[in-house]
Amino acid sequence: MAKKTKSEILKLVKENNVKFIRLWFTDVLGFLKGFAITPNELEGALEDGMGFDGSSIEGFARIEESDMVARPDPDTFAIIPWRSGENYSVARMFCDIYEPSGKPYEGDPRFVLKKILARVKDMGYTYYVGPELEYFYFPNAQEPKPLDQGGYFDLVPLDVAQDLRRDTILTMQSLGIQVEYSHHEVAASQHEIDLRYKDALTMADNVMTYRLVVKEIARQHGVYATFMPKPIFGINGSGMHVHQSLFKGEKNAFFEKSEKYHLSHIGKSFTAGLLKHAPEITSITSQWVNSYKRLVPGYEAPVYICWAQMNRSALIRVPMYKPGKEKATRIEYRSPDPACNPYLAFTVMLAAGLEGIKKNYKLADPANDNIYHMTEEQRDKSGIKSLPEDLLEAIRITEKSSLVKECLGDKVFEYFIRNKQVEWDEYKAQVTQYEVDKYLPIL
Repeated sequence: MAKKTKSEILKLVKENNVKFIRLWFTDVLGFLKGFAITPNELEGALEDGMGFDGSSIEGFARIEESDMVARPDPDTFAIIPWRSGENYSVARMFCDIYEPSGKPYEGDPRFVLKKILARVKDMGYTYYVGPELEYFYFPNAQEPKPLDQGGYFDLVPLDVAQDLRRDTILTMQSLGIQVEYSHHEVAASQHEIDLRYKDALTMADNVMTYRLVVKEIARQHGVYATFMPKPIFGINGSGMHVHQSLFKGEKNAFFEKSEKYHLSHIGKSFTAGLLKHAPEITSITSQWVNSYKRLVPGYEAPVYICWAQMNRSALIRVPMYKPGKEKATRIEYRSPDPACNPYLAFTVMLAAGLEGIKKNYKLADPANDNIYHMTEEQRDKSGIKSLPEDLLEAIRITEKSSLVKECLGDKVFEYFIRNKQVEWDEYKAQVTQYEVDKYLPIL
């Protein structure tokens, strides 16, 4: 795909009467950051980038090295519908972060993903992902109270959020994001909009945009949208199942007609790599204390490290092959949640899969029984291990992972571990409502 040129961007700005251009980037924890420039500054920004102080951005820089440069990626230019007025427009572009010396900044999550994508490109592949992001609508940010009592695929009158989903999808489409479908999810007030698969960099940008759009449209309708993995005890949490495949040109490298599950040798090794390294990457794909309240048995969230075709209690699902749909052959990694940093999550999943290919990992047999119904002894006998039980265990496993350290780079790796340790220390010092309810009346 040809990249947009500087002159094409300047022309689009003029044609759409753009008065402000928002330069977006992402901090290490996956929060969207940005600042606005006027069209007068745009040509210089496209040429040399725009300087800003990185010392206040999570994971970016210490005070003594705070100068950063944001260089907009012309291919990500889009008009922001909800910021634009009748007579003017506001646009956005995602940025790559550089040091003043002109060297890419190693603490930039977008750079971390681009680095491993360059490696996979050298191998002749393109890494495609298609995430399914779930989220909840609540009356406000203070009380996790459902707006409806709808269930999976329910329609009116239970699904009061159809208008919100419709407006969200129309807004995303106007930003150039392709949506496959949307529906009410299993839990009350829970929803899902699935994005059509794209290369991983485009998709990471799309996930950042998606989360902002969902929240913004909810705000316009007077409600609150949250991607918190487990906002309500006792009902399903929100996941981000990630469908993924490697392509060599137009050919799906995961497809092999003669194989039993139509999964090629490359596809099997990639899957085996993800399974083997799953514990190491879980602190990145499920990065919050709350993420592990979702990863418990009984709520459709995968806990056990195995793969299957139909079994949704497995960590990886290989969707059934449909004749003539070779390009759709893929694996679905089910443990990530929608509150992760997509740049880092896609990076570690790809690194795990590539390790499987590089070292020719063998894929174990599928687990076709419902693993939740198996005893611990049966799981041990089948060689089925579990994901980390909480953030502390996940961090400790990641800390020892040379795979994660190598693909994230020292700067992001060290900051991420340190930040998560602080989060755990804050969490463990809390006195929860559970403790008050349980112990105060009896102790």
